[in-house]
Amino acid sequence: MIDQLFEFVQNHPLLVGAFVLVLVAWIAYEIRNSSASGVTTGEATQLVNREDAVVLDIREAGDFKAGHIAGARNIPQSRLEDRMGELEKFKSKPIIVVCKHGQSSGVALAKLTKAGFERVLKLKGGMSQWQADNLPVVKK
Repeated sequence: MIDQLFEFVQNHPLLVGAFVLVLVAWIAYEIRNSSASGVTTGEATQLVNREDAVVLDIREAGDFKAGHIAGARNIPQSRLEDRMGELEKFKSKPIIVVCKHGQSSGVALAKLTKAGFERVLKLKGGMSQWQADNLPVVKK
């Protein structure tokens, strides 16, 4: 198996080089985007306590009711554009966007930033990280 791999690499250096280049570019992109505008659970807690940050939970209503951060507002990502007006009064405050695993909050972050919100941040790791850190969760 390994011999076939080495033979393939020797016979197709351009193809392998292109693959490695794309792989490196993708990893760099993911690393850059994962740290951009993201806050840890500790930083999020400080923002809420010190700067009265707004927590925006973009999960669906069922997930939100199963457990969410105290004081969080629930606007599902699919309805964010329609309900953006509910957040207008918070344009100057930090807004922390929370999703399930921290993966889909980037889309909401981009929409809010484009709409003129000054400080929009995403919670790294989402609700799964919040719960893994044993932080309080409200259930309705």
